[in-house]
Amino acid sequence: MRRVLFVAFAAALAGCTTSYTLTLMPRTSGQLYYGEATSTPGSDTQVMVTIAERTYRGNWVVAQPPPQTGFAIGGMFGGRRSGVGTSVIVSNPAGTEAKALLRADDGSGLRCDFTGVHSGSGGGTCQDDKGLVYDVQIRLK
Repeated sequence: MRRVLFVAFAAALAGCTTSYTLTLMPRTSGQLYYGEATSTPGSDTQVMVTIAERTYRGNWVVAQPPPQTGFAIGGMFGGRRSGVGTSVIVSNPAGTEAKALLRADDGSGLRCDFTGVHSGSGGGTCQDDKGLVYDVQIRLK
């Protein structure tokens, strides 16, 4: 019985972990590099990216921009009815944003900006210390 409970508990915990695959391409070539991100509830999302023989590690921090407010007018005109205006909140169409500061063992850094990180797929860019920019695709693993 204890084994059954342990297996059920382990399966429940595994369901709470979200893993992402990161694919990076520098803007100077078609070479692909890969990484991964692992998120568990109540902790930071850990990110690891390997470019050439250098592995960068760190966390991404979610930075959701505030919603935008707009003004809408609608209703019927004529008779005793007239139009009505109201404020509406518009969500960010790009999804959740995140910032990652990654560091390799030799002290070099990789700075990344991501969008759509909790939507199952997303994208963004990373830039290394030399100024080389990498386009990034993010997918659920």
